[in-house]
Amino acid sequence: MDELLEPLVAKDRRALSRAITLIESTRPDHRARAVALLADLPDGQALRIGLSGTPGVGKSTFIEAFGTMLTEQGLRVAVLAVDPSSARSGGSILGDKTRMETLARNPMAFIRPTPSNAQLGGVARRTREAIRLCEAAGYDVVLIETVGVGQSETLVAEMCDLFVLLLAPAGGDELQGVKRGIMEMADLILVNKADGELLGTARRTVADYAGALRLLRKRPQDPQGFPKALPVSAATGDGLEKAWSEMRALTEWRRVQGHFAANRAEQARHWFLADVRAGLLARLETPAARDRLMQLGDAVAHGDAVPAEAAQDMLDWLAAQK
Repeated sequence: MDELLEPLVAKDRRALSRAITLIESTRPDHRARAVALLADLPDGQALRIGLSGTPGVGKSTFIEAFGTMLTEQGLRVAVLAVDPSSARSGGSILGDKTRMETLARNPMAFIRPTPSNAQLGGVARRTREAIRLCEAAGYDVVLIETVGVGQSETLVAEMCDLFVLLLAPAGGDELQGVKRGIMEMADLILVNKADGELLGTARRTVADYAGALRLLRKRPQDPQGFPKALPVSAATGDGLEKAWSEMRALTEWRRVQGHFAANRAEQARHWFLADVRAGLLARLETPAARDRLMQLGDAVAHGDAVPAEAAQDMLDWLAAQK
């Protein structure tokens, strides 16, 4: 049994931080230890909520207000904030934890910013494993904040129970602000900054998106009326309780209908395949493999081999390695 397991299950936040650092490590010995730790984790029952949104929409402000509201209801909240990476150091650029000062000091909450390290999909490579650790540590709700909105940020929907899209009013042509791909993945669209002078604009934006959602093909995992658009204000707290009520109602309906368990089972299959692909790619990172890649790359560059032939040569070489 790993020394981190007992304090982790006992809800020690320091042990949780160390465990996440362990699973994010690329050292082979650390990876072996991380896999063993993950295999020993008890099953968790946290509600996983993915959150994406356009730049400047106020994702961090919303998470702080929403997370604080949940902790006031007695729920333990974990936030996994995936930041863009610095091309120079590889570290986080935005540092979301520094922008959630109140929630960061809350003993009922845990915030972990993680650099994306150029990983596509808006999430870090080990985000799903970090979710498992947070569940084992006894957190009731896990919020996963993506890097930003775009066609590739739908990957977060493959690791959460609910996918929430956060948008701002007065963003120009509302229905072009976010492409259809990510709208089709959303379970709930929240129009933030619905306060003050922007209140009327926010309500019109909600109506625009509500109309657009009705035109999308109905999904089997949605009850009548979902997905839906709602106005919220992270600054005043208006609409947050309503949004949480809708999230709970949708989750309960999916549990009763069997969609919740089926979705998690399919996600487990998806990430098993993703880990297999990642493991295969990792075999290209050995010194011998890099040398072979360099040799074949030079051959292609000099016209001595065609790319398809060189690629097959590389695959044959990998298959011959023990």
